[in-house]
Amino acid sequence: MDRSNQTSSLVGFILLGLSAHPKLEKTLFVLILLMYLVILLGNGLLILVTILDSRLHTPMYFFLGNLSFLDICYTTSSVPLILDSFLTPRKTIPFSACFGQMFLSFAMGTTECVLLGMMAFDRYVAICNPLRYPVVMTKATYVPMAASSWAAGIINTAVQTLQAMQLPFCGDNVINHFHLEILAVLKLACADISINVISMVVSNVLFLGIPVLFIVFSYVFIIAAILRIPSAEGRRKAFSTCSAHLTVVVIFYGTIVFMYAKPKSKDPLGTDKQDLADKLTSLFYGVVTPMLNPIIYSLRNKDVKAAMKKLVHQKHLTEV
Repeated sequence: MDRSNQTSSLVGFILLGLSAHPKLEKTLFVLILLMYLVILLGNGLLILVTILDSRLHTPMYFFLGNLSFLDICYTTSSVPLILDSFLTPRKTIPFSACFGQMFLSFAMGTTECVLLGMMAFDRYVAICNPLRYPVVMTKATYVPMAASSWAAGIINTAVQTLQAMQLPFCGDNVINHFHLEILAVLKLACADISINVISMVVSNVLFLGIPVLFIVFSYVFIIAAILRIPSAEGRRKAFSTCSAHLTVVVIFYGTIVFMYAKPKSKDPLGTDKQDLADKLTSLFYGVVTPMLNPIIYSLRNKDVKAAMKKLVHQKHLTEV
């Protein structure tokens, strides 16, 4: 059977979601919908203040605006599908729509990995070389840095998705999840996927491993520089400029490590519970993290809080 006949035998992919837990689906539908609205409002407001307030026209807030836009795009590529899966048991996703959604979510995830590394470099220069910061982090530097993050995510994902689309799919088309992940789709291919796996390993090293190492080494130098500051107040102020970014990094990568590095249960009786836990952890990664980012940057940053208060005050005066 050739590839076209094999693939054409599939109408689409069936998402099981949480169909085995109907009561949990109803609760999660309301909860995820509220979280999604908070994500849109929080990140949208953060983008707005970084554009409107001239005091925030700096490299750090430019990167923050990109991060907020990323979070909106990432959640929008998956959350509507997740909400729909809660309402429609065994949701069928057309073949083309599957790879479209997979491309968007994978591209946004890869871009965020690289962008967090770029933001770490920005904090490194600001704290370790403060006098050279205005010279190094010019607009001609930080705009291409952000653009290269987006380009890396899009190009890498295009390669992975196109490779997956060339595979023949036949037989079982059920995905035991509520959104589409490339590994889950590859497992359904009735062909050798070793090239795809190797490609993904290389991709993970380049766009996940290297940014993590870059962030770690950056913060080693940052912490060393902060500890050399003689006054406690100076150390506190220096650390406060990077604490929000460090918190976001820990949550983002910590969730990834927890999802993929935790040991699998060998107890057959615990398989269902582990399966449910894996799905809920993935949900946390996809929804809770983007929701927390604007909250973290708002609570830990005086400039952002001041800009938001100013925006609200101006809106109030306009209405009056």
